[in-house]
Amino acid sequence: MYAVIMAGGGGTRLWPLSRSRRPKPFLPLLEGDRTLLEAGVSRLSPLIAPEDVYIVTDTRYAPLVREVAPQVPAANIIGEPFGRNTAAAVALMAHAIDRPADEIMVVLPADQAVQDEAGFRDALAAAADRAAEGDLVTLGVEPTEPSTGYGYVRSTGEAAEHGGRPTYRVERFEEKPTPERARELIASRSAYWNAGIFVWQRSAAIAGLESYSADISDPIRDWCATSAPSGEAGWPGEAMAETYQDLRDTSIDYALLEPASLEAKVAVVPISVGWSDLGSWSALRDQRAADGGAVLSTEGESRVIDIDGRDVLVHAAGGRTVATVGLEGIIVVDTPEALLVISADAAQDVKKVVNQLKDEESELL
Repeated sequence: MYAVIMAGGGGTRLWPLSRSRRPKPFLPLLEGDRTLLEAGVSRLSPLIAPEDVYIVTDTRYAPLVREVAPQVPAANIIGEPFGRNTAAAVALMAHAIDRPADEIMVVLPADQAVQDEAGFRDALAAAADRAAEGDLVTLGVEPTEPSTGYGYVRSTGEAAEHGGRPTYRVERFEEKPTPERARELIASRSAYWNAGIFVWQRSAAIAGLESYSADISDPIRDWCATSAPSGEAGWPGEAMAETYQDLRDTSIDYALLEPASLEAKVAVVPISVGWSDLGSWSALRDQRAADGGAVLSTEGESRVIDIDGRDVLVHAAGGRTVATVGLEGIIVVDTPEALLVISADAAQDVKKVVNQLKDEESELL
């Protein structure tokens, strides 16, 4: 078994801390100042050793990968010339990494947090057992609320057992729902949040991509067939730019999982392990808050003083003292170049700020 960690996302919803020069996977957002990527590699062990972990990222971030995950061999850091969404990234890793055809390949994002790491590994092992039978398998998070921020995986309710855990055939995938539809999905008790975590045989992934998304898989396969790995971190990088620029920009869900589910080739393993995609500042606050108090964090010589804060997150990275008094439901993020103050309920709207800065071609991105 080997793992592919996707660390190419920009994490713009965590602006102004997550920026193009050092995006979300490389930030010390977890307790103990661990980066998301560092935590992602370590939580796989001992199920998957670091030498069996591969990381796909924008080639310009290869030095950052080496910095935060030095236990991963340099040759295991695969660089895309630029992002083309997760379908291209998975296809590249399936074709470029020379592993046995029937070996189990685990695909997961770098930007996630898991509280019960042992339970997470147990779920991966159960998914691997199911994948060994030929299915494409996804881990589905048991929902704690009718969230409209995640896509959903609906199961048929037909249970089997693998690794001591129930596994189910997937009926279909659903996009981020309306509030009413989210409540219906929760009430069905057979729908799970789509965490973007997949387990399959390498050959099954390749066969599925060739069947449903040959326009993505075939050019990557043909390029890899004539290009030997350099052994250096960040390969192939710009050498593959001409091939990559013509690829369809789509997710692995659209390119592989959704069409395969219509042919009853996808299964789901439910998990309840304290998972979060840390997709916003409010999600990070919720992940780290113990009792509804204040979540305070600093970098360098920065300092935070909070008086009577409730449901507050204050992150100081600007090298100065940040003081807050009597705040409730507010997020404050201070950096040397920019200060963000936002209601936790509107944390998803940080992307509106990012979009405006993009329109202005601002250097703050």
